[in-house]
This record gives sequence, C-alpha cells and structure tokens, in this order.
Amino acid sequence: MWQREDVGRRTLGDWTFALRGDEVADLRRSGRRVLRSVRAVVRDQDWNTAPLLVDRVRATDASLTLHVRSSDLGSSFRGIVRIELRGDRLVVLTDLESEREFATNRTGIVVLHPPQAAGAAVEVGHADGTTTHTAFPTAISPHQPVRDIARLAWNDDGVAVAIAFEGDVFEMEDQRNWTDASYKTYSRPLSLPFPYRVLPGERVVQSITVTADVAREPRPAPPIDRIDLRAGGAFPAIGTGASTAPDPAPAVTPLGASLLVELDLGWAGWPAALARASASGLPLDVRVVIPDADPASAVAAAVAALRGLDVTRVAAFQPSGPARHVSDATATALLRAAAAAADLSAPIVGGARSHFTELNREQRRLPRDLEGVVFAVTPLFHSRDTEQLVESLAVQRLVAAQAVRIAGAAPVHVGPVTLRPHFNDVATTSPPRPPHEDLRAGYGPELEDADDERQGADELAAWTVASAAALAVPGVASLSFFEEWGPRGLRDSDGVDRPVAAAFAALAGLDGTTLLHGRSPDGLVWALGGRHEDDTAAVLVANLDTDGRSLRIVAGDGHAGIHLGPATWVSVHMGTRAPRGG
Repeated sequence: MWQREDVGRRTLGDWTFALRGDEVADLRRSGRRVLRSVRAVVRDQDWNTAPLLVDRVRATDASLTLHVRSSDLGSSFRGIVRIELRGDRLVVLTDLESEREFATNRTGIVVLHPPQAAGAAVEVGHADGTTTHTAFPTAISPHQPVRDIARLAWNDDGVAVAIAFEGDVFEMEDQRNWTDASYKTYSRPLSLPFPYRVLPGERVVQSITVTADVAREPRPAPPIDRIDLRAGGAFPAIGTGASTAPDPAPAVTPLGASLLVELDLGWAGWPAALARASASGLPLDVRVVIPDADPASAVAAAVAALRGLDVTRVAAFQPSGPARHVSDATATALLRAAAAAADLSAPIVGGARSHFTELNREQRRLPRDLEGVVFAVTPLFHSRDTEQLVESLAVQRLVAAQAVRIAGAAPVHVGPVTLRPHFNDVATTSPPRPPHEDLRAGYGPELEDADDERQGADELAAWTVASAAALAVPGVASLSFFEEWGPRGLRDSDGVDRPVAAAFAALAGLDGTTLLHGRSPDGLVWALGGRHEDDTAAVLVANLDTDGRSLRIVAGDGHAGIHLGPATWVSVHMGTRAPRGG
C-alpha cells in the first residue's frame, strides 16, 4: 500500500490548512482555495533536498510554531517555521540558522500556486516600488514568467489573493514543466551565481504575508461522473526500459513493444548494457549520451554496435554545454554520420534526455528534420509526496499536448516514465559511474537515488493506467514505462511480476487498435481505450481518488457504467459504433 498523506486540518481564525511535516498545504480561507503550498526548503549544490525535520510543534489560538532542523546532505540548519494570524492576514515565517558552512542552490521559502490560476491576471509589485501587470501562463512557460517579485495580487475564481514577500528577491517558474501541479514562487533569482555559501552562524530569515478576500461564490463544479472518449489515431506503442539493476538478470518473458536503453558513452561498460538489452529480444529504443572526449569516435563505435540488432529508433544527447541533455544539431549530425557509415536505417529522433522542461526551453536547438521527438516524465522530481504523484496526472496531459505542438508533424515518444529521475539533470558534479566494465554493480539509475517503495504498490497499477490515459493524445506514438525488472521494474530482481505488470500488459495488449482518448473530469479518474475493427473496444479505467467512484464511460454510441474502489483500475469491453474521424 502507498500512503496518501493522512493529516488533519489546522485552523487559525477562518484560515485552514493541512500540515505535512513543515509544509503548509492546501491553504484556504472560509473554505475557498488560496494557495497550494508554502514551505521552507534546503537544497544542496546539486539541487537535492535536505528535509526539514519537525522536532516539536507549539500551538496557540493565533499561531503554530514548528521547531525544525536539517542534517542530510551536509546541512545543519536549526530554527522555526511559524504560521501566524495577524488580523485578517496570515503570515508564514522561517528563521533558520546554519551551524556549519553549507553550499546551497536555494534555502528559504517557496510558494506553490494552484494550476487552476492559469490565465488569471496578476499584478506584480517590484523591489523598487514599481508595479507591472501580467498573467499566469496558460501554455506551459519555458522560462520564468515573473521576476523581481516583492508582491503578487490576483483573482482566483472570486477570491482576491495578495502575497507580500520579505527577506529576499523572489521570482516565479512554471513547475508544470516537470509535471508538478503548480506555479512556484521562490527566492534568490537563478540569474545569480549558484551554489552560494551559507556561513556558520548565518541566518536565513524570510516571510510571506497572505491576504484573501472572498468576494463571491465559486463557479459551479462540472459533473465529475462521466468520461467521454473519442477516436484519434493509433494507440501508442507501449514499451519499457532496460533494467539498470546489478547482475544476475532473471529469465523473464518480454513485455511490451520495445525496450528503451540508454548508453552513457563516457562509461566503458556501455557495451554490457547494450548486450543485456538486446538479449531481451525486444526492438530497441536507443538513447546515446555523447562523451566530451572524442565524441565522433565514441558515437561511431556505439552505432556500429547496433548493426544486426532490431533498432526501432535512436537519439543522441549532449552531456554538457548550452545544449546540455538535448539533441542539438551537433549531436544529431554526429549520430547521422555514424548511422550512414554503419548502414543503420533506424529513425533518427531527438529531444530532451530529461524532462519536458528542457524540450520546452531548448526546442529551438532541435533539427527540424528529426523523425521523432522524445522526452522523459518524472513526477517526483521536486516532491516525493504521493499527493504530488497523483496531482501530476492532469499536468501530464498538458505536457503531452504541448509536446505534440512542438513536434509538428513528427511523432512524439514519451519515456522513460519513472517515479524518480533516472539521472540528475541539474547536478553540478559528475554523474556516478560504475567502477567496472560489467553489470555487477548495475549502472545509471542504480547509482542514483532513483528507487521508490511505491514501485511495488498495488496502487501503482492504477496510476500507470491513468498516466497512459493522460499522455495518450493524438500525435504521441509511444510510451515507455519504468524498467523491465529490478528495483525500478515491472518485475522485481527475481523476475516476479509486480502489480503494475498487469496494468502494463493490458495497455500493451491494445497495440494495433485505434486510440480512444478523453479528458479526466477532475484529474482523479481517467480512461483510455483501443477500438478494434469490429467496432468493439477495450477500455481501461483508473480511479486515483481516496474514495470509490461510480463513472459512466461514453465512446460513440456505446457506454458503460462502472464502480471503482480507491486507487484501482479495471478493463471493460464495450461496443462503440463511434465515428471513424480523429
């Protein structure tokens, strides 16, 4: 079982919020949503997060004081986070003192705004006293939409919200780039050098003051018990990732349409990774990470090693420089030259090795004649809460649709989809590599903090169906989930199926059908299907709610009524008689 954060709500006057560790979550006034989250964060020089542990809580009628400390990643902060009622305003203050010198990329308060604010006009007060006007981005913004923030004011469905920031200069980024369900306002502009040093005895003191005027009743909520599916192109091919776990490899029956294998050419053991992947018998989706040293020779050797293998597509990424983790013209030219020399006819694709973020920000660097566009999805990049895992689903739909627009006529290949990052794309230090040229210690994600106990949870099966439903928009040609086996796999290291394997097999079984896709009414219930030539369909439905849900699924003239328990999924068969249009 995975745990949804079961926390009681706290009340200060007519303000309420959920307290999750040091996080003030789901902040509301008079029952109306104001902010998604406020919390203090400590990030090291590689953007890893040192958690703030709450030692004790002191409560009064007008305040809540959390005594906190950090010790991970070399940090040594002690101090408080206080939530305090001042008249009709709510103040959140953090005061942290470092015992030792600490290299950090960010230490201080971050504020998360709900994604439903998209399109809302916002007034920005700046440090010099001037005011400008903009809006929360509707399309996912590749760069910071708001900078130099001292105050923000906007209207969210009848609630007039204002926040004053003190203690540093703040700016905003669109966290939907990473499939987070939020916009984030944070301190210390990224234009300043990082990491920076917090010295022994130095204090980080920041605060926000929030006001919220509930002006009118919210808009009526739309019905949330119906999902309409419509036909649109081919059902995406469902693949998985090559295991990066240590040997020995268990004997397993191949699952899925392809196996995504990443070859870090800066590690001399990449041929062993390729050999293991090719032994699966599945067509290979190959991603090559070019080394800084002698890149042309390295790429040529890797592509030559693909001769005689069943390669469904191949991409190459820069490891450093302005096009870091991106398939720019230089990387693609090296790959094309090597493919021509090796007489390899597989499609040359490209995009971002990492998140949609880099695809969105660096799309200008992509050659226009790529035969496909790729990027990865990692919902637990900024936060490891199960709430974040669930809330990312609705944003995955936005990301997929925007990626299709970026790709134009080229097909989009999404993957790997993993719970935690398969590599640290923001690290300022060199990536960890095995000391051997074989797989006795594994490689890649095996050497990162990439394992998650929810990989073996029953609920991950429902999440995977929902993720596929969110990502499967027309123009998305393939989806690759997790690894074949191991700690991050569909199966464990002994080759035994995890619960998610059944959901993966059900998705993969829709290969060759016409995609039936539709929006979730609330981000918690999802459905997708495959229509056969006889106008019957298999439809997969998932419920990520904490309560059971009764739903009506409609596809053309066909419909089905179902009831799903919390965090479960089901496959239903139905007639569609749906129009043949896209």
